[in-house]
Amino acid sequence: ARGDGAGMAAGADREAELSLLECRVCFEPFGPCGQRRPRNLRCGHVLCRGCVAALGGGHDGRRLECPFCRRPCGSAETSDCLPLLQLLELLGPAGGSVPAALGRGRGAPPGGLGLQMSLGGWGTLVNPTGVAACPSSGRLVVVHDGKKRVHVFGPSGSCLQRFGERGDAGNDIKYALDVTITPDGHVVVTDGGDRAVKAFDFDGRGVLAVREGFCLPWGLDATPESEVILTDSEAGALYRVVADFAKGQLMKCQMIRSQLISPRGVAVSQVSGAIVVIEHLKAQGPSSGSTRVKIFSAEMDLVGQMDSFGLNLVFPSKIYTTAVAFDKEGRVIVTDVCSQAVICLGKPEEFPTFNPLISHGLSYPVGLTYTANNSLIVLDSGDHSIKIYSAT
Repeated sequence: ARGDGAGMAAGADREAELSLLECRVCFEPFGPCGQRRPRNLRCGHVLCRGCVAALGGGHDGRRLECPFCRRPCGSAETSDCLPLLQLLELLGPAGGSVPAALGRGRGAPPGGLGLQMSLGGWGTLVNPTGVAACPSSGRLVVVHDGKKRVHVFGPSGSCLQRFGERGDAGNDIKYALDVTITPDGHVVVTDGGDRAVKAFDFDGRGVLAVREGFCLPWGLDATPESEVILTDSEAGALYRVVADFAKGQLMKCQMIRSQLISPRGVAVSQVSGAIVVIEHLKAQGPSSGSTRVKIFSAEMDLVGQMDSFGLNLVFPSKIYTTAVAFDKEGRVIVTDVCSQAVICLGKPEEFPTFNPLISHGLSYPVGLTYTANNSLIVLDSGDHSIKIYSAT
């Protein structure tokens, strides 16, 4: 069994390595020059120069649309992906091992986390947007842009269930934005397509759809009492949804905070009941905007916040946060798509701290959660995968 585990870990490393070094459109390996040279789009996704030109970003000035997140981008707005170019230089013309080039073979990444398994990939998942873990069964649930929007994985990585058809029926899902799992065993999804919150059991049966005049329900997380904390990005509000999901009855949908700026990701501490929210601040001028992390107590008092400027005092680089979670000790964990990293910001009373937990091997991290055994789950939209990290 130990040999099988080692083989699985090695296979996961190899899969992550191949995903990192290939263009995810043409699946050709990146190269240091010519048509295979890696180029960053404005959204952070990486394509080879040939695919950038083929998709409309050629010298004629036409704008392309990112094939992963659909954000428009012009050829003048693309740039060389320097981390990948540096990695290709380290590997050399004959190629080599990514772990060896990055020094991963000499020990665990910062924070003591090592990649244990990688699930999904293009075709299995399409532009995934949210991930959640069931604390009792170990199942992982991902929402994505495939024909069936909800994908359930078992603890071993096998596919257990797919549901949430794309369509207009009451239990269909038009465009899933995020997902959570309640302690009583229900999968709750935000649907940006018809501005609803939809709950299912693990067999895919729809049990409840909540449409309480939401403008754009986005992020959500479950409390230990099976309540759901929900952000409404367009309304700038935070809601608490109380329901008897087993009976399909909505008990209460209460706004608990207003005057937020485009709130999206949200997480609830299972230790203290604190709530952390990511605000997406509008850009002033040509900038693409920034993010702010706000933390509220269980009583919804503001206890701390950290924006890109404040974090830059600790970490001299632009930070753009896309997902947030609490670990088992109540520390705030965030993704940063600019540095392609997962970062620990510490407990609310410790702000600002900066501890990179994962600093390589990620492409465009958009989702975070923890399992009951304290494994860290990262949803990587760049290569359409789930990456599972455990202490080494």
